[in-house]
Amino acid sequence: MLYLEISNLKKYFGDKLVFDIENLKIYSEDKVGIIGVNGAGKSTLLNIISGKVKAEEGFIKVYEKYSYIYQLAEDELDSIENLSGGEKTKLKIEKAFHKKSSILMADEPTSNLDISSVKKLENMLLGFKGAVLLVSHDRGLLDTVCNKIIEIENGKLTLYKGNYTEFLRQKNIEMQRKEFEYNNYIKEKSRLEGAIHDTYGKMQSVNKAPRRMGNSEARLHKMGDQRAKANLDKKRKAIEARMKHLEIKEKPFKNEKTKIDFAYSEKIHSKIIIKGNNINKRFGKKVIFEGAEFNILNGSKTALIGNNGCGKTTLIRMIMNDEKGIAVSRKAQIGYFSQELDVLSKDKTILENVMEDSIYDEKFVRHTLARLLFKREDVYKKVYNLSGGERVKVSFAKIILGKSNILVLDEPTNYLDVYSMEALESVLKEYRGTLLFVSHDRKFISNIADCIISINNHKISEYNCNYSEYMDLMNGKDKNRNIEDTKIVLKNRLSEIIGRLSMPSRDDEIGKLDMEYKIILKKLKEIE
Repeated sequence: MLYLEISNLKKYFGDKLVFDIENLKIYSEDKVGIIGVNGAGKSTLLNIISGKVKAEEGFIKVYEKYSYIYQLAEDELDSIENLSGGEKTKLKIEKAFHKKSSILMADEPTSNLDISSVKKLENMLLGFKGAVLLVSHDRGLLDTVCNKIIEIENGKLTLYKGNYTEFLRQKNIEMQRKEFEYNNYIKEKSRLEGAIHDTYGKMQSVNKAPRRMGNSEARLHKMGDQRAKANLDKKRKAIEARMKHLEIKEKPFKNEKTKIDFAYSEKIHSKIIIKGNNINKRFGKKVIFEGAEFNILNGSKTALIGNNGCGKTTLIRMIMNDEKGIAVSRKAQIGYFSQELDVLSKDKTILENVMEDSIYDEKFVRHTLARLLFKREDVYKKVYNLSGGERVKVSFAKIILGKSNILVLDEPTNYLDVYSMEALESVLKEYRGTLLFVSHDRKFISNIADCIISINNHKISEYNCNYSEYMDLMNGKDKNRNIEDTKIVLKNRLSEIIGRLSMPSRDDEIGKLDMEYKIILKKLKEIE
């Protein structure tokens, strides 16, 4: 059943054409993910459908009742005090689903949600009886929920069947085909241009009659030249006609991938970069940490996870403020990214903000900002005029171009489009320093983290493994494995570590083995 129809719709911001939609139909069974770079018009499209924003041209008809989870809520939730960002998002989600509508529109509904809440939202969307229009940078959500993907690119909407991974596959094939056709077009065009040039050169080189040649001979020579020129001219015109009818192939448009260069500062030789011992924290009667302990190993990429309100951001701030129970290596120089983006001065320009702490000259800074898609006069924009995604990029630039050997990132993927997320992800994979980050994006965590720190019941637990292995362990405790099975796995690993510690090889890192030995002992104590 047809729920939504759009045709010949155009939306402008000033003189800029945001998008031009020739035809779009959404049916009852469609669960559509909407992607595009920051500023492509994703939120604008949902706002047009909801009637919040008007298009200058075109036809739009919504045939069924809809509900809308706004990215930036402007309702009664803003007046409720003591609600975290995650709690407000949960209330917006519950309110939208409570309406019992046939169309659900959601603009970045995972913002500020913890992993368990994202999973709950995922199940709610899968069980929704109706059409879903979902703007999200959460690739896991787009993969699990969506059966179609709309990409807004260069002002045009393209609809792909399948989830996000299938979209990437189709997009890659499409790009390869376009590049093949474009290269063949350029090759054929160059060949025909060369043929025209050669033919013209031959026409110019046809010899005139020699001076000593008789009149009759000269006339015959001239007639031969004229026939040769006529043939060559005919050939030239035929080639030009082929050139004229050659189907023009435009060079495929590629999103400029955000390229990020990290500056590496003084190397740290300590085995443990950040250590927490007997940490206690409370806000009034609310206990956050009670006798908690943790270690961040040198060179590790550690994801800090836990439910909303468990203390992830609190722990990050305790580290940054060097609070009691936290010990940080003396050589540590931390580059800190916070949810509030408070490293930026709103009244200053992009360039002024980044230059404040930069160890590089302005030329290098401007080059790096250009890689982050802030080009030419863009660097003189005031921060208060930037979108959320743009502010995130400026914050990263400030951290990257500063002097740091540890990155501490609190929800770094909020407000980023999927392309910028993937660029950040690829760089963090190659980052040689120590990384501690908070994220609710499961795919982001899976692709980066080699250590997991989980906060639960005022305690901190460490897992020297990636996210997939961590989830296997958690699911094993709850479903597939009983406690005894977990004990066997841990004890076997403990025996292996003891053996390696007693007779270490040249490749063994004693510090890491010793730390893992203590972590396993702690886990065994917890489950016993």
